[in-house]
Amino acid sequence: MRVAFQGEPGAFSEEAAVQLLGESITTIPRPTFDAAFRAITEGLADALLAPVENTLAGPVVRVYDLLLESTLTITAETILPIEHHLIGCPGATLGDLRSVASHPMALAQCERFFVAHPHLKRVPAEDTAGSVREALARGDKSSAAIAGRRAAEHYAGVILASDIQDNAENFTRFFLLRPAAENHLPAPDARKMSIAMRLAHRPGALLASLEPFAKHGFNLQKIESRPIHGRPWEYQFFLDVEADSSSQLESALKEVRAATSDLRVLGLYVAARNSATAREGKQ
Repeated sequence: MRVAFQGEPGAFSEEAAVQLLGESITTIPRPTFDAAFRAITEGLADALLAPVENTLAGPVVRVYDLLLESTLTITAETILPIEHHLIGCPGATLGDLRSVASHPMALAQCERFFVAHPHLKRVPAEDTAGSVREALARGDKSSAAIAGRRAAEHYAGVILASDIQDNAENFTRFFLLRPAAENHLPAPDARKMSIAMRLAHRPGALLASLEPFAKHGFNLQKIESRPIHGRPWEYQFFLDVEADSSSQLESALKEVRAATSDLRVLGLYVAARNSATAREGKQ
């Protein structure tokens, strides 16, 4: 399977794809989320792995917008522990460093490290893995980058400091997306569903749309709103719900549709392991 992702080889998204699907896949790096979503229609990939939310930074809003614009279906999810490492050139030491590059979010998630090393200049970069590639390509022992262990291995860098992130509970959730036309059958134990819906314009519409899930005893795990482009002050809602069976979900959806102006099931899939289990499985 060819799996597209946003970023460069060694990125966290590539690591998440391998975690979910195994080392036998072929990963297809793409420079932007828009390019990653086009990879399947351009014949470059069979599937796409995209981050949808981080426990510290929140939702990846561009991915939600692109998911709604596309016809792709969520067929699986995975949760990756985000562990930041300081990566330098072979032979470099922490004392040699004068600058550290990475994605702005990664730099921000390592604030305590920079407080402890105030002489280090922070250099924003397009992505974590790309910052490692550039640092190693220059061969400058005074420059380093922050990224995951996979990036260090891919570019033959040296980890000068491990796990420098401020918060150990740093996880990113990813969706595996595939063309809806391929009619992938959900796994027998698929009981988690992602939904996009627009509300009818009447008082109490949000409550009416959520009541069926409560009535049927479902776990409403998440609700996220996004502005509808071109329609000021109107919103698209994204929901994640989980039930004891997929048939129960279908029953509830009939009632939800009556309270919405538009409803689209984005995918029915097996829920990923929780954050604690994900970290244990990675060790």
